[in-house]
Amino acid sequence: MSLATADRGLWPSALIITRREIADQLRDWRILTPIVLLTLFFPLLMNFTAQRAVSFVQDYGADIVGERLIPFLLMIVGFFPISVSLVIALESFAGERERLTLEPLLATPLRDSELYLGKMLASLFVPMLASYLGIAVYLIGLALTIGWYPPPALLIQVVILTGAQAIVMVSGAVVVSSQTTSVRAANLLASFIIVPMSQLIIGESLIMFWGRYDILWWIVVGLLIIAVVLGRMGLHLFNREELLGREIDLLDLRGAWLTWRNAFVGGARNPWQWWTGVLRDSLKPLWRAILILSAALAAAYGIGLDLANQFTLPADLLAVERLDPSLAVNLRQLGLLSGRGMLVILLNNLRAIAIASFLGVFSFGILAVVLLMAPVTLVGYFAGNASLAGLTVSRFMLALIVPHALLEVPAAIVAGASILELGMALIRPGGQGTLGRRWLTALAEWARVGLAVVFPLLAGAAAVEVFVTPLIALRLLGG
Repeated sequence: MSLATADRGLWPSALIITRREIADQLRDWRILTPIVLLTLFFPLLMNFTAQRAVSFVQDYGADIVGERLIPFLLMIVGFFPISVSLVIALESFAGERERLTLEPLLATPLRDSELYLGKMLASLFVPMLASYLGIAVYLIGLALTIGWYPPPALLIQVVILTGAQAIVMVSGAVVVSSQTTSVRAANLLASFIIVPMSQLIIGESLIMFWGRYDILWWIVVGLLIIAVVLGRMGLHLFNREELLGREIDLLDLRGAWLTWRNAFVGGARNPWQWWTGVLRDSLKPLWRAILILSAALAAAYGIGLDLANQFTLPADLLAVERLDPSLAVNLRQLGLLSGRGMLVILLNNLRAIAIASFLGVFSFGILAVVLLMAPVTLVGYFAGNASLAGLTVSRFMLALIVPHALLEVPAAIVAGASILELGMALIRPGGQGTLGRRWLTALAEWARVGLAVVFPLLAGAAAVEVFVTPLIALRLLGG
């Protein structure tokens, strides 16, 4: 890197790439045509739709539907132009590689971070400009036709939300483009960006029709956090030498299996050595994630208590202070206080962990934490309602929750911590080898912890819940 480049710093050097990319985009009619249509024609179409919808619902006295529809269409008008940014970002590295224009660019004295940041800014600029122009066209049309003006807070919210969505989409797409060898492969992997964003738009539409615009601020905060995470991930992974040397992507199932198996075995020669190795090597790096999960579950219990104050159950639903001794006989006849009942509980807990793991992979572990918090929130909610009803909460908790929770809660914390580490593996991969190899290693560590620690704890918790908790409950609460 030249001395002049070093003196300019990160941003000025990145802006050189940005200006080059924007100039190329403005010369490409395949990019300009959809942007112009989405900037001018689409807002006018949404304006016409809003007029017809408001007129229709007013005829039936449902004015509130029209009031909620207009802000929703405002959000859609802003979102569609930024969808173009996904195409531009996916083409940023993979497309230049196919056109053989990437090598001269990578031969410049610019740093990897400057190249990456310049490409990302260029992918954002034109679509976001088109998005905000489309919003302006839509609002001007509404002001001239039906005299509707957005509340300033709503307008600011939509503008920030649109920008946050664009940053997330571009950050993810540039990561995909820098890690693939062709535009075709990048477009296929883009489904991991398009599907979550489309589901988010559906959720935002429900929130808008519900009228809870304050919730959108939390979505904005979440999107900005994800954008920072993806940006860090892209800067960490981008390497010009690796990008130039990467050949066509091949599916090597045998190599993937060997990588996973070697990481899972960890060099152990017998089960005892493997199990002690898991406790020694795999649990130690999880201590930060374990603290995060512990704090999250404690917060979930507090959220449940707060919800009990807001949505209090009728007192007669919680008026039972003693259990009928015949309850154990009935449950035993149904087969719930038996090995079959234990198996049902164990499989249910394992299914919950599997779902949390699947969601955690696609959300950097965030959705896994939320899913694991849900049952603790319910416990806090019912405990809060029991307290409001004047019942002895500690006795009920000790009788119905605590015995098996002594094993189930640690299992959830360790499982959640391993899922969080698995979801974050792409952001701070560490180690040597390709991105796929590093992720397979993280997956093997997740499986090691699950089999050696989480499964035994869940099996023990299921046994206690079936054979011990009912006896304690009948002794403490029985008539």
